[in-house]
Amino acid sequence: MNKRTYLAEMVLTVLAFFFVGTFATKAEEKVYTIVLDSTYAPFEYQAEDGSYAGIDVDLLDAISKSEGFKVEKKFPGFQAAVDQVQAGQADGIIAGMSITDERKKSFTFSEPYFDSSIEIATKKSAKDIKTLDDLKGKKVGVKNGTVSQEWLVKNEKTYGYSLKIFDEGSQMYDALNINDVVAIMDDAPVIDYAITQGKNFATPFKPVPIGHYGFAVKKGKNEELVKMFDKGLKKLKENGKYDKILAKYVGNDEKATEESEKKEEKTYTIVLDSTYAPFEYQAEDGSYAGIDVDLLDAISKSEGFKVEKKFPGFQAAVDQVQAGQADGIIAGMSITDERKKSFTFSEPYFDSSIEIAIKKSTKNIKTLDDLKGKKVGVKNGTVSQEWLVKNEKTYGYSLKIFDEGSQMYDALNINDVVAIMDDAPVIDYAITQGKDFATPFKPVPIGHYGFAVKKGTNEELVKMFDKGLQKLKENGEYDKILAKYVGGEEATQEAEKKESVDESTFSGLLSNNWEQLLKGLGNTLVIALVSFVLAMIVGVVFGLFSVAPIKALRVLSSIYVDIIRGVPLMVLAVFIFYGLPNVFPILKLNDFVAGILALTLNASAYIAEIVRGGINAVPAGQMEASRSLGLGYTRTMQKIILPQAIRIMVPSLVNQFVISLKDTTIISVIGVIELLQAGKIIVGRNLQSFRVYLIVGVMYLVVITALTKLSKVLERRMK
Repeated sequence: MNKRTYLAEMVLTVLAFFFVGTFATKAEEKVYTIVLDSTYAPFEYQAEDGSYAGIDVDLLDAISKSEGFKVEKKFPGFQAAVDQVQAGQADGIIAGMSITDERKKSFTFSEPYFDSSIEIATKKSAKDIKTLDDLKGKKVGVKNGTVSQEWLVKNEKTYGYSLKIFDEGSQMYDALNINDVVAIMDDAPVIDYAITQGKNFATPFKPVPIGHYGFAVKKGKNEELVKMFDKGLKKLKENGKYDKILAKYVGNDEKATEESEKKEEKTYTIVLDSTYAPFEYQAEDGSYAGIDVDLLDAISKSEGFKVEKKFPGFQAAVDQVQAGQADGIIAGMSITDERKKSFTFSEPYFDSSIEIAIKKSTKNIKTLDDLKGKKVGVKNGTVSQEWLVKNEKTYGYSLKIFDEGSQMYDALNINDVVAIMDDAPVIDYAITQGKDFATPFKPVPIGHYGFAVKKGTNEELVKMFDKGLQKLKENGEYDKILAKYVGGEEATQEAEKKESVDESTFSGLLSNNWEQLLKGLGNTLVIALVSFVLAMIVGVVFGLFSVAPIKALRVLSSIYVDIIRGVPLMVLAVFIFYGLPNVFPILKLNDFVAGILALTLNASAYIAEIVRGGINAVPAGQMEASRSLGLGYTRTMQKIILPQAIRIMVPSLVNQFVISLKDTTIISVIGVIELLQAGKIIVGRNLQSFRVYLIVGVMYLVVITALTKLSKVLERRMK
C-alpha cells in the first residue's frame, strides 16, 4: 500500500468517525413524549390563550429544564394518556395520577409529588343529602380510571347508589350542573378549585385520603425518566420552586390570587334594560346612563374585570342570559324565590317598592276595589306583574302586558288602560319628566334589586360584584351614584341645568336625537339590504326548483316554502337567536346576524313564490314552441322564459323589499337596535312618545316612498 493510498484511508476513517460521533450524539438527544390530562384543573387545563397550564405542566417544565432533557407535551385526556403509555405511543405520564398497588403492576412511579384526597360534591341546593346513606337509589358521577372510581365501586353496595362513568372531568361537572347526577366524586383539590371558579357546589362529607400522585412510565421502559424526575423534584423542593408552583395554583396567599386574577382577561357581556330610567336610559349624547350603568362601571373598575354592556331591553336581557348569549344582567331586577331557581343573585344593591299610577284626571279611582272591571297595564316579567296576577281575582281588574315600559306609559296616556303598576322610583322619575300621573295608593315593598347570572355559570362575577359593592358602600361612592339619579332637590336642579335643549318640541327632539335616529335608520337599511340580497339568492333557487321538471325538486321547494311561511317572523327570530344555541352551542349568533338570518329565511319563501308565479305567468306555449325547435330546458329558461318573467316579477320583488324593510321592526324583539327600537330608547328617556314615533314614521315614509318611485321607474324601463 503506497503512502498516498494509506493517507486517503486515514482521512476517510477520521471523517467516518467524526460523522458517526456527530449522529450518535444527536441520536442521544431524545425527545420524550409526555402525556397529560386535558381538563383536570388545577393540575392541567387550557388557558384562554390556548396554551396549557397547571401544577403538572409547570413541574414537568421545571424538572426537564433542570435535568436537561427535552419533552413534547400532549394533552389527550386522562384515560387516553394512560392507554398511550401502555401502548408505547408515549414515554411517560403526569396527570394527577394516584400511586396504587394495582397500577404499580403496569407502571414504574416516581417519588410522590403531591399528597391528596378525594371527596364527594353535590349542588348547594341539594338539601336532602347529608349522609352517604342519602345517596341510596341516586346516580353518582365519577371519572373513568381514577381512585375515586375504585372507592365508589368498592362502596356501591354499602350505600346503594348507582354509578355513571365519564371520560372527561368537564363532562362530569356539567352532568352535576344539569342534575344528570346528584353527586360526583373527584380529587379534593380539583373540586375545591372548581368551587373557587364559581361552581355552585357543596362538599358535605369529609375527604377520603388516597395517598399520593406520581409521575409514571410503562414498567421496564424509559425508567431513566423516573430517575431524572426524582432528581429534579428534589432540587425544586430544596430551592423553593416547588412551593412557588403549588402556591400559584392552590395557594391562598394574596399575591398568588392577584396573579391569577391578573391573568384572567375575560371580557364579560352584561345586559341591561334600555328604557328603565333612572336605572338605565339613553342620554342625549347617545350614551347610556343610570344607576345600574354607573354601579357596573364602578364595580368592574374596582375589581379589575372587563365588561361589554348591551341594552336589549328587560325581557330580551333575561332571555339572553338564560340562553347563554350573555354572562350577567343588571336591570333593576328584583330578587325573588322563583327567579332564584334559574339565576344566582348578588347581594341586594337597591331596596325598592312598586306602586300603582293613574292619570291625575281620573277622579273615580280612590281604592283598589275601584279597579274592578277595568284594565291595568304592567311590564312583562316584572315583580309588578307577579303582584297584579296574584291579586287579580281579589280586585277584579284585567291585565294588559307590555314588553317595554314606554309602551305601558303611553297606554296610560291615551286611556288604553286606567292604571299601571311599576317600580316606585321609575314612576316618580316619569312624573318629574312631566307625566300627568298620580299615585293614590301606598307603595308595596318588593324587597331588593340584584345583579344576576345564570345558575351554575359565571358565578365568579357575583362574587366580584358583591366585593365591589361593599367597597363602594364603604368609600361613599355608592351614595353619590344614588344621589345623582334619585337625590333630592339639589340633584334635580343639577339635572335640569344639564338639560340644554327642550325636547318637548320637534326641533329640540331632532337637535338632540338625530344621530341616534340616523344610526337606527342605517341599521334598518343594512339589515334589509343584506337579508334581501341573500333572500334573492335562496328564493330564486327554490323558485326555479318549484317549476323544475324533476318532481323531487318541486316537493323540496314546496316543503321549504310551507314551513318558512307557516312560522311567524318573530317566532323564527327568537328561535334562531335563543333556541338554536341551547341545542347546538356552536350556532350561537349575535343579535344582528340572527336578525339578518331570520329575515333572509322569511323573505326567501315569499320570493320563491314570486319567481314561481312570474315563470308560470309566461304563456306555456312559448316553452313548447322553444322545445319543438330543439332548444333544451335550461336554454329555453335562460333565453325565452326568464327575461319575460323578470319583467313580471320586478314590482312584486320591490314590494317584497319594502315588506322586509318594515319587518326589521319585528326583530327588535331579540335586541337589534333598528329605527323603531332607537325611537323606543329615546322615548324611554324623555317620554315624548307622540313626537318621537311621528318622526320615526315620517322617516319610514320617506324611505318607502322613494323605493316605490324607484320600482315604478324600473318597471317602465323594463317595458
